[in-house]
Amino acid sequence: MELFIILKIIFLIGAVIALYAVARNLDIIKIILIYWKDLIFRK
Repeated sequence: MELFIILKIIFLIGAVIALYAVARNLDIIKIILIYWKDLIFRK
């Protein structure tokens, strides 16, 4: 049971770190998506 709680805590910390990383890089992701959209629809 304690192992399950520890795994749950590790998962929560990982999820928070992942969300923070995505939030920090949101503008970069947006630029990449706009670039790909331009590449696809330019033809």
